[in-house]
Amino acid sequence: MTTTLSPTRSRLESVDVLRGVVMIVMALDHTRDYLGASVGDPTNLATTTTALFFTRWITHFCAPVFFLLTGTGARLSLDRKGRAGLSRYLLTRGLWLVFLEPIVVRCLVYQFNFDFHVTLLLILWALGWSMVLLSGLLWLPTWAIAAFGLVMIAGHNALDVVRSTNPLWIVLHGRGIVFSATDHVVLVVYPLIPWVGVTALGYALGGIYAWNAERRRAWLLRVGLAVVAGFLIIRGINVYGDPSPWKVQAAALFTAWSFINTTKYPASLLFLMMTLGPALLFLRAVDGRTPPLLRPALTFGKVPLFYYVGHFTLIHVIAALVCQVRYGTMWYMVTSPDLANFPFTAPPDWGYSLPLVWAWWITVVVALYLPCRWFAGVKARRRDWWLAYL
Repeated sequence: MTTTLSPTRSRLESVDVLRGVVMIVMALDHTRDYLGASVGDPTNLATTTTALFFTRWITHFCAPVFFLLTGTGARLSLDRKGRAGLSRYLLTRGLWLVFLEPIVVRCLVYQFNFDFHVTLLLILWALGWSMVLLSGLLWLPTWAIAAFGLVMIAGHNALDVVRSTNPLWIVLHGRGIVFSATDHVVLVVYPLIPWVGVTALGYALGGIYAWNAERRRAWLLRVGLAVVAGFLIIRGINVYGDPSPWKVQAAALFTAWSFINTTKYPASLLFLMMTLGPALLFLRAVDGRTPPLLRPALTFGKVPLFYYVGHFTLIHVIAALVCQVRYGTMWYMVTSPDLANFPFTAPPDWGYSLPLVWAWWITVVVALYLPCRWFAGVKARRRDWWLAYL
């Protein structure tokens, strides 16, 4: 029997607050991308520092929460849209995101140019395809959708031994170049597995918001703790769940960093357990109430695509202005880079220390608050169909 969802305002707020928190955190990593000093991989324990590692690691929570809550938000709208209407919406909005990122966002936000010789397929592209596939999955029983997500998440690391340059495999699980010519390269950064499974699991998760508050909160607490405990046990065994096993380091703190330094591309089972377990506990903590300190996050969480495009644009504009002041030209920030230097060609000695990066990050988030509050108000007041796609 299908359960009809009629979530209260507070229940919806908990989802928006979590989404908003990770959106705020997300801006930290992108600020570091554009304004931070070039230091290579911040999770390389041979070269990183504790502050740099943590600055990158904390943003690992963003993508899993986005995909999970995409599915949850879809389930919460089922009663309002109906199954056919929701399926149609997921299909059309998903295709819109698949088009939006590599064409519009790539030109007007990431790079400020129309030179397509380097194209990266990133999170919006993968979110779009996850929505497209969910538009078909939602016709299945909820238990089947949950099973699909769990099997994909738990089992896909068994495929790590497969090494293939087949473009379809790269799109699904490989991460790499799917097309290469003398004047154009297309690189998949977010392969669809296991992200499609996370979105499917998020859809199933939305079903708990038809339960009474006590049952729902108990479930979030138990399952959140079980996922965290499962991560600690499986990671401790160090046999399955991530292609990069942890190793004892010279310093105890770096051994801890090695333990939590799980693989994001493609997202391993342990990467997802490490991030989604605490996400469920956070949902439990804010269920039924939004702490005053997190009210701004609630605003951001209501307009995720608007915030996403806005924060990238603002960070890029700041970087271009800093480049103009420092070098007398913005050329470095608007010219199309080669694949190794995406999203821009860094000028000599470019980049700033982490404290300055953090300061710029806070500036960006504060500057976006009023525009996001305005747009959230527009979406609340009006029912124009196209607003659902922004």
